[in-house]
Amino acid sequence: MKSLIRTLMVIIITSVIALPGRAQTTKQQKQDEKAEKLRQLIESRNFVFQATYMSPMGGGQIYLTSPYDVTISRDTVTSFLPYFGVAYMSTGYGSNDNGIKFTSTKFDYQVQNLKKGGYRVIIKPKDVTNLTQMFLEAYPGGYASLSVISVNRQQISFQGNVKERPKTKS
Repeated sequence: MKSLIRTLMVIIITSVIALPGRAQTTKQQKQDEKAEKLRQLIESRNFVFQATYMSPMGGGQIYLTSPYDVTISRDTVTSFLPYFGVAYMSTGYGSNDNGIKFTSTKFDYQVQNLKKGGYRVIIKPKDVTNLTQMFLEAYPGGYASLSVISVNRQQISFQGNVKERPKTKS
């Protein structure tokens, strides 16, 4: 009887010790899969940054209710983002050039590694007159932030997610 109790105690103790290790392994595997998926998106230049919040320099966060995004492909960057802030040079009354809206086919694309598996992508359009550069920081959970530096406007930041670019219908 005593040997049966000892055997059961050993089995219970071994199970209690082994189970958390297995849970951590699956959690680590999921984190590794997310990190690998993000790496592939960034390196393939085939993703969309979807903005959910914007942060102008002079104010707090503004929740965006409409779909705003920056689409990156191997040969094109397309931006459809709003702008609130100080403009140093007016675009004119009634102008349609109020947001950060452009399509660029001539741009520099640099990737830097960050801590915790994140990436900083620096995009410098060469064929857009008012935009100097964009800094996109993306992390394995999908969270991303985008800072836009313009020539004639205050810097503005956006928070959102990085996702795979939807496939176009042929």
